[in-house]
Amino acid sequence: MPEMSQEKPPVVTPVRVVIAFCLVAPFVAMLWVGSYARTEPVLIGIPFFYWYQMLWVVLSTALTMLAYRLWHRDQRARASRDGGAER
Repeated sequence: MPEMSQEKPPVVTPVRVVIAFCLVAPFVAMLWVGSYARTEPVLIGIPFFYWYQMLWVVLSTALTMLAYRLWHRDQRARASRDGGAER
């Protein structure tokens, strides 16, 4: 009989939900074109359509960094809880 793997299935935790939100939010914001397909309000002469997209470049970077740090913190916590075995 083949040996069964003893790995635990992934666990959905509040931290992992926040990580998923951080990674999915920029895609949803950019794919929902109807929410930003307009020219008003203008910011220092730049139509909304353009400055909104540029704002999401900065927000996406910040959210990705946050997700990365939360993921590493979660992995360290799991490794210390599981006896130091890091994957």
